[in-house]
Amino acid sequence: MKKIIILFTLSFIISCTSKTTEKEDINAIKNVLKQQEKAWTNNNIEGYMQGYWKSDSLKFYGSGGLTKGWQQTLVNYKKRNPTKEHFGKLIFKTTDISKIENNSYWVMGTYHLKRKIGNANGFFMIIFKKINGEWKIISDTTC
Repeated sequence: MKKIIILFTLSFIISCTSKTTEKEDINAIKNVLKQQEKAWTNNNIEGYMQGYWKSDSLKFYGSGGLTKGWQQTLVNYKKRNPTKEHFGKLIFKTTDISKIENNSYWVMGTYHLKRKIGNANGFFMIIFKKINGEWKIISDTTC
């Protein structure tokens, strides 16, 4: 019985200390977006894709319709951006980050892509989920 009480107490302490505040979550999500900006601007599509959930369940909805899966999303990005000139400098501006439930947030904002072949601007709504201790995009709608 004593071992069960000790185990329960340790489990409770660990669960209480492993939780993050909403502010910490939002800062971590913003950091993922900053890392994506840097990777894109450095013509590093694989680095950019590190912000996404590496799963067949990832969903991306853009001008080409719905894409399912991390690998197919990567293929599509490479197809639409075949050269360094297609990348340019990426800037995200978040307009809202709201908690959906524990370990899930939706993020709304705009993107601005300055490049030699012509600038591109639009908006996005993405859903982040904390998976194995890391914030990952599980759904992305970008127009």
